[in-house]
Amino acid sequence: MANNPRKKNPPEEDSKVIPLIKGRRATSYDVARLAGVSQSAVSRCFKPGSSISGKMRERVMKAAKELEYQPNAIARGLITQRSNLVAVLVSGRLNLYYPEALFKITEELSAAGLRALLFTVENEEDAEAVIEQAWQFQVDGVISASHMSQEQYQLLEKRKIPVVFFNRYFADHPNTVVYCDPTEQVEELAEKVAELGHERAALINGPMDNMVSRERMKMSKSALAKSGLKVVAEVQGDFSYESGAAGLQELQQAAEQPSVIICINDMMAMGCVDEARSVLGLNVPEDLSIISFDGIGMSQFSSYELTTIRQPIGRMSEAAVRMITERVERPDQSHEKRVFEGAVIQGGSIARAPS
Repeated sequence: MANNPRKKNPPEEDSKVIPLIKGRRATSYDVARLAGVSQSAVSRCFKPGSSISGKMRERVMKAAKELEYQPNAIARGLITQRSNLVAVLVSGRLNLYYPEALFKITEELSAAGLRALLFTVENEEDAEAVIEQAWQFQVDGVISASHMSQEQYQLLEKRKIPVVFFNRYFADHPNTVVYCDPTEQVEELAEKVAELGHERAALINGPMDNMVSRERMKMSKSALAKSGLKVVAEVQGDFSYESGAAGLQELQQAAEQPSVIICINDMMAMGCVDEARSVLGLNVPEDLSIISFDGIGMSQFSSYELTTIRQPIGRMSEAAVRMITERVERPDQSHEKRVFEGAVIQGGSIARAPS
């Protein structure tokens, strides 16, 4: 009887080598075979917050690196029925603090395993089209720092898409909100200029259809009246540097000239300062005091040093992301309102009223 020599098994290391077709991306199945683990273990390694042993994670990550593997977010979304996308809606007429907010929101979403999808709402009538675009991307949630009608919000509610509003809210409908209320700081500054002998004030407002502008306008008038200052004129701006300069020129036509101006944002205040000094030959703050809102970095350049009210944008952004991720994970969460205070930056743009 002839001998049947045993067929040699390949070495263990060779059996794990997975030849890949040139140009084909490695899959989780390839990584699992090379690491000697299950596909679910590979998935857990790439899912933030998942429980997995350090030894197994090391094996999986070593195999993934060898195969140049990256998880497929689209495929994972098909399995989990989630896109891991959060729509971030911003106004086309941005207050300049939003770049800071967008950076922080994007950073926080990424840490939570989510990605920001940015949409710009140029005008009020554009909001509906933007919301439909977000719906086409099957976003898991929305952070809105732009105008949205109650009807548009209710459409998102109907589609079970959670929404967190950033610095805007509905007063007569339940909603989840992150908001800065600088009422106390506005009153503090109004008292300060009254103590410095100011009696006549003017406002350079933002767009009337912008909620932040309307709120700041309202609280500024209330604080000025409370401190005994008379509002002698109001002009309309659009948050831009140019509209601040144009606003000051318009105020020159007022029957009574103000000694202090409140600008609804820093960018308009900077335009106002430059127009006063370079065009009208006025000294700021000796001839004209200027107060503003936002506390953007440029407001503290040596040529401006605005007295302004800063919003805690970092903390507000963290709160907005936490609130949206909680509602993506648990849609039955109740509505929540987080209110933050502003902080006065004592700059060099206010002084005693001219005699």
